[in-house]
Amino acid sequence: MSVLELKNISKRYGAIQALDNVSLAIQPGEVVGLMGDNGAGKSTLVKVIAGNFAPTSGDIFISDQKMVFHKPRDAQKAGIEVVYQDLAICNNMSAASNVFLGREPTRKIGPLRIVDYAFMRSRSAELFARLKSETRPRDLVHKMSGGQRQAVAIARTLLSDAKIVLMDEPTAAISVRQVAEVLSLIRQLSDHGIAVVLISHRMPDVFEVADKVVVLRRGELVADKMASDSSPEEVTGLITGAIEKA
Repeated sequence: MSVLELKNISKRYGAIQALDNVSLAIQPGEVVGLMGDNGAGKSTLVKVIAGNFAPTSGDIFISDQKMVFHKPRDAQKAGIEVVYQDLAICNNMSAASNVFLGREPTRKIGPLRIVDYAFMRSRSAELFARLKSETRPRDLVHKMSGGQRQAVAIARTLLSDAKIVLMDEPTAAISVRQVAEVLSLIRQLSDHGIAVVLISHRMPDVFEVADKVVVLRRGELVADKMASDSSPEEVTGLITGAIEKA
């Protein structure tokens, strides 16, 4: 059973056809490299899956159940989490506080309810251990490497029992060592049965970690195949239009 299936998804903005009949199935634990040039429709597709935009036509299924998302919270409740390129984390706060940002647990002391920081730290430590990350709950984000920041953002997705994590350019603008950390985090998600959609321009990263490559060009799906059956050269050809379809 596919954890996510898109059937004939189209999205139109006036005269602009951003997506044109895109159909795609993703299995539990599968890592999918989503590739395409600027304006190919990658961001629009991700925003449709994440509930930011409603498709003009087509259907979304989560574990064979048809879903209609009116807002991002609806997608989140269905098990879809997004790690955006800017990570949306607060530099002046600890790792644990960022993991629980907006979902802080409380405990009662007499007539008062206070934030349960001890629980936040212990639960965050469990999540970082699950991701095999060296990030510590008390560490301040502004002192962290790019890889550790990604670990914080990814740990936050695990709080809500995610089925699918959409990652927008997670290895952009970080060092080679930090790239290895992020790819390791993606593998940990996959090992726990969580599907990952990796949006990236970095061909080596995609082919190192992805099970499948999906290529969009001008809103159309031009490739959906196992990474082992493709190559960076073929994907480059598909992105540029030198190869029509795979």
